Amino acid sequence: MSAMTVQKSSRRGLVATLASHGVLTAASLIALFPIAWLLYLSLGPDKDDYLHPGGIWGKMTFDNYAFVLQHTKFFDWMKSSLIVSLGTTVIGVLVAATTGYAVSRMRFPGYRKFMWVLLVTQMFPIAVLIVPMYEILSDLQLIDHYLGLILVYCSTAVPYCAWLLKGYFDTIPFEIDEAGRVDGLTPFGTFARLILPLAKPGLAVAAFYSFITAFGEVAFASTFMLSDTKYTFAVGLQSFVSEHDAQRNLMAATAVLVAIPVSAFFYLVQKNLVAGLTAGGTKG
Repeated sequence: MSAMTVQKSSRRGLVATLASHGVLTAASLIALFPIAWLLYLSLGPDKDDYLHPGGIWGKMTFDNYAFVLQHTKFFDWMKSSLIVSLGTTVIGVLVAATTGYAVSRMRFPGYRKFMWVLLVTQMFPIAVLIVPMYEILSDLQLIDHYLGLILVYCSTAVPYCAWLLKGYFDTIPFEIDEAGRVDGLTPFGTFARLILPLAKPGLAVAAFYSFITAFGEVAFASTFMLSDTKYTFAVGLQSFVSEHDAQRNLMAATAVLVAIPVSAFFYLVQKNLVAGLTAGGTKG
């Protein structure tokens, strides 16, 4: 290979590297801009500062954060959001994992149709589901109860997570199940002691999806939770906007504070998140 060919190849490689880095940098800036803008608006002391954001720079203050923490039901909203989100995550992932494992390993009658039924449940819009769900929760006396909202969110999270985990369990060799049976483990013992430790990446994705689904949902939470002390963050934010007034500075500050629990949860699962997102799409 001549020196000229090597130089051309090196230049093409350098150009490709610079182009890829440029695209990634631009994409990162686009993704970070809304967050940075929200943080900037949250430092404006007046509710109308969003109309003339240039004036915020000279009068930045953390008074909005102090007001939200001291004079609103922020900590009640946090408690409600964490109870509902973590409850949805624990129950939803447990049900989805057992469902996905059963369909992946057991060939019971109708197992294929069962998964398609789960998929069909995701096709109905929230507006259609609210009325029958309200009637069901009312009959069960679960209106304005954390468990009722958790079960509603599980009905949304479980079908997707079951499909995701079923694909991940398909990548785990059947020989592991056979080895568990040889060692005298029950099917549940094999699932709990051998399969679940290998499925941590898939479980991390399911947990993150379930948590986000419950944490940021508005329609169900605002319909089924009647006490203002049981509002989740998503519903509590609406209290800053009324028909005749909009305290957007307080809303921005609350939104920044709301992002902290989600970021912390993402940090806990991020090690397994990328592996889980990619592994479930291929089999063995």
